[in-house]
Amino acid sequence: MPKAAPASAAPARATAPTLPEEDRAALDAAIAELEVGSRTWSHLTLGQRARLLEGVRAAVAAVAEEWADIAATSKGLEPGHPLRGEEWLSGPYATLVALDSYRSTLTALAKGASPLEGVKTDAAPGGRVRAHAFPLNAIDGMLLSGYTGEVWFEPGVTEADARRGAGLGQLAPTEPGGVGLVLGAGNVTSIPVLDVMYELLAHNRVAILKVNPTQDSLVPVYERALAPLIEPGLLRIVRGGGDVGAYLAEHPGIAHLHITGAATTFDAIVWGPSSGAGASTTARRKRENRPRLKTPITAELGGVSPIIVVPGEWSDADLRFQAEHVATMRLYNSGHNCIAGQVVLLSADWPQREAFLSELRTALESAPARPVWYPRAGEKLAAAASDYPDAIWCADGTRALVKIGAAGDAAALETTEYFAPVLGVVELRGNGQEFLDRAVTHANAALTGTLGANLLIDPLTQAALGDGFERAVAELRYGTVSINSWTAFGFLTPTLPWGGFPGATLQNVESGIGVVHNGLLLDRVERSVTRGPFRPFPRALDARGLGASKGRAFSVLPKPPWFVSSRTGAAVSEGFTRFRMDGNFAKLARTLALAFKA
Repeated sequence: MPKAAPASAAPARATAPTLPEEDRAALDAAIAELEVGSRTWSHLTLGQRARLLEGVRAAVAAVAEEWADIAATSKGLEPGHPLRGEEWLSGPYATLVALDSYRSTLTALAKGASPLEGVKTDAAPGGRVRAHAFPLNAIDGMLLSGYTGEVWFEPGVTEADARRGAGLGQLAPTEPGGVGLVLGAGNVTSIPVLDVMYELLAHNRVAILKVNPTQDSLVPVYERALAPLIEPGLLRIVRGGGDVGAYLAEHPGIAHLHITGAATTFDAIVWGPSSGAGASTTARRKRENRPRLKTPITAELGGVSPIIVVPGEWSDADLRFQAEHVATMRLYNSGHNCIAGQVVLLSADWPQREAFLSELRTALESAPARPVWYPRAGEKLAAAASDYPDAIWCADGTRALVKIGAAGDAAALETTEYFAPVLGVVELRGNGQEFLDRAVTHANAALTGTLGANLLIDPLTQAALGDGFERAVAELRYGTVSINSWTAFGFLTPTLPWGGFPGATLQNVESGIGVVHNGLLLDRVERSVTRGPFRPFPRALDARGLGASKGRAFSVLPKPPWFVSSRTGAAVSEGFTRFRMDGNFAKLARTLALAFKA
């Protein structure tokens, strides 16, 4: 595919001297076409926009199987591999449910209603208001039984403020936002599509999407899936490396830039190179707060995500299930996730500490073999081996378990996003509320990033902590906090905002600036909170857990299909996606039967 539409002449800039003239001209032409498309978008009514999304949804459904197949194969998951379901969930499934959410929001706004109409709101700790944004329909409640999602607004936002601001750019649909540049992520295939959709719906910005080279094989799929946006000039998709991204980032026709990636990439775009001849200039620029980039920028970046394990009295089955849960947080997509759990914060005083660690090592060792495929991941594994020569290596040396004792140095583990199958365990003193508060403080202060934090706690212990537990959740400075669920569930839930904790700046970007997804188009959001079942069905029927945490302990869902230990995860993930495509309940019944064999 050419890098953009047929070229028209435009002056070259010195920022990307290695980019051939014909490529610069083609990119200029694409931006010129999008400027026309921006005006087209501003003339569409909300109803017309909702119908346009129906066309996108149909196009995504038509390519879903090819999408999942190409994505899985590109990551070394050949046909029949038990983890190919990951690419159904994190590709077409995530896209379809997001489109449904945005379409519902547009439909509500077109009728003069708030997207929050019918959504329960109540008080959250610290004088906050929260909206119970998942599940919002019976289908979600059935497919993901026992899982809930909340949006917490910034302190000071009232319920009236929340309802009045819901809609963002669609509250002023005739005001064009110009042309946005989306620098697509290279690890999860729905991210570029979802970022484009958020530009369009939250900000009325049409987009030029530069696909990460790791996803070049998916460009033909993206072109067909997003044809309803490409044809009227609302989207252009281009390939290329850093030279293309650099040229576009400083193009005068770009009104805004959004990147999903690493903080180092963000800093290079905003401030300049951190090494080589220009490093001293970059350092001075940053010190004096004179960014090289003049275009406004938002970002979703990674970090080192904690998994706080609150000590309690767990059965052998609990230990095994939650160890597999933690292994999934690290090994999904071979660890190449910005939201992969990396540091387990464990109580040194927990009597079951060694039993849990034994189950965790077993889970890491026994999860299906898969390639470590992301560029430079081998270097990250080598760095971990150098940082921690005593690490335990599992699965033929492809997965590391790093245990840090009381006198050990956890600095590298807590400040390096390995983006590879490296899982650390850091021990802290205490039990109950004392341990939880210490773990929250440690996560906030010692771990790099603010994207997501995970909490595992049994229902009886959570009930015993009462309001102290909810206060601890409020103290975590993370954009998504997941209780007995993985923060990736927050990523997959379109009605929840996704991004770093508010307060990041260009000079200290942490896990990013702004949010994406946010299907209800809510303003002034602080965080998402997800909650899941501590025990799967049928153990969720355990009388010790029922009602102990306001019903959140109960679920009819067996082992979730995204667990790397699920024997039927691939088929169930595909089945869930196909149900989102066609709504066929007979086929769904067969999928649910498979789920109970996980």
